[in-house]
Amino acid sequence: MKQKSARQPIWLPLAIAAAVVVGIIIGSRFQSGKPVADNDRKLNAILNLIAQDYVDTTNLKDLIEMSIPEILSNLDPHTTYFSAEDLQAATDELNGSFSGIGISFMLMNDTIDVIEVIPGGPSEKVGIMTGDRIVSINDSTVAGKKITNGDVMKRLRGAKGSKVKLGILRQNSSKVLTFTITRGDIPVNTVDTYYMIDKNTGYVKVNQFGRHTYDEFITAMSSLKDEGAKRYMIDLRNNGGGFMEMAVLMVNEFLPADQPIVYTKGRYKRDDSEVWSDGNGSFQDAEVVVLIDEYSASASEIFAGALQDNDRGLIVGNRSFGKGLVQKEFILPDSSAIRLTTARYYTPSGRCIQKDYKKGGLLDYEKEVYDRYLNGEMYSRDSMKVDKSQTFTTLHGRTVYGGGGIVPDIFVSRDTSGITNYYIEVMNAGLPQRYAFAYCNSNRASLNKMSDYNQFLRTAPSDDALLKDFADYASRNGVAPRWYYINLSRDMLVTVIKALIARNAFGNQAYYPIVNRNDKTVQAALKALNKHKAAFPITE
Repeated sequence: MKQKSARQPIWLPLAIAAAVVVGIIIGSRFQSGKPVADNDRKLNAILNLIAQDYVDTTNLKDLIEMSIPEILSNLDPHTTYFSAEDLQAATDELNGSFSGIGISFMLMNDTIDVIEVIPGGPSEKVGIMTGDRIVSINDSTVAGKKITNGDVMKRLRGAKGSKVKLGILRQNSSKVLTFTITRGDIPVNTVDTYYMIDKNTGYVKVNQFGRHTYDEFITAMSSLKDEGAKRYMIDLRNNGGGFMEMAVLMVNEFLPADQPIVYTKGRYKRDDSEVWSDGNGSFQDAEVVVLIDEYSASASEIFAGALQDNDRGLIVGNRSFGKGLVQKEFILPDSSAIRLTTARYYTPSGRCIQKDYKKGGLLDYEKEVYDRYLNGEMYSRDSMKVDKSQTFTTLHGRTVYGGGGIVPDIFVSRDTSGITNYYIEVMNAGLPQRYAFAYCNSNRASLNKMSDYNQFLRTAPSDDALLKDFADYASRNGVAPRWYYINLSRDMLVTVIKALIARNAFGNQAYYPIVNRNDKTVQAALKALNKHKAAFPITE
């Protein structure tokens, strides 16, 4: 990236670098210029005709509310409209806590896609998964209907302790799955957990980039450093992004002074910005790996791309989502808002990692991740989409690619060895989650006497006994035992059941230390750290 003659330190351009810029009133901007004025008169004429001469009485306000998303859908997949109520709910989700079912969703092409399931929340407890599609709420069909973000939130949120019934379509199921969820308070903690994964390595799981993520991240990193961590594993899998400035601040912790982090280029100079490290980071000498997958997007890709392009850390996992568009938030006179794409962001080597899209082609854009599974990308690096016409060079000369996400330095194929029809059926029914709650309720007295999850693991029933007890529970709940397939899925089932029990009994911090023991991506990252022990910054 071409350097400015007068570089700005990291702290000055944060507002520019933010993915969401709040508080801009745009009324006069939309009324200036002859082409806009001509179209304004045309729209007013149409609305007046509808109000005066249409055969039925029509609520023009509702008509306009429904029309705005249709207009914006012909721009790009990430330009969106928020009613005043939608905007407040979205802001609450990043800034505080609320009562609901514990998911983040995206409404595209009249389909409600679950983009994040908040760990430990009500939805996670019954088995809702990232990538699920909500087709009905309380037996009322919502798929294919003209429904707004506000409509969805009204139906999903409610009083603590109340219930909501969801119909779910899942990629590996041909039938609609039904889940009944009890609403609860949803704390918006963006760092799920942190712990020492071995005597030298600290692990940090970040689920999104919210208003307080940097503070949570620094607390986690400092605590791990005090415990003896010399290297770090940052897990951004299933992290769909959020505030760009949080990713910028976090990257800054690892870089020496005057290293490029991210820059943006828009239609106008006012939307161009460059962000450089200030040299005040506390972890400039620490080794680091970053875990990504197909649901790592936006701010996650800024973080991973900056470390990769500066040869400052290894990226491990699967190709990221591919969102390289920057939105600014424009507040309208009625307190609704448009998040309008005003620029593209670029990684330090010059990559724009936005994947291809066609204007108005939301359906194809929405199913692109699913197509990766069909094309075999999750199982073979050779099947990974790489645009070799967009080649760029890292600080020390490695080749990286633009145009469709961050390609990991170390690819990890999906582990399908234990995924059987039985495993899919019990997972789709949410039975491991339900079993874990039943187990905790039956063993609450003994669990309360334990100091931590390690004591539970030492005193838990044997794997054989736990698996048989679960199979009996699943049988009572409609899934007949098929022991050939149960044994094939044995390790996966036992691991997830123990982890869910530990989470229910000891909190979220007990879940990941158990599941990560058999996580191929985590293990590959540890192996990479060992291999590259003396090779940071990376030169190969």
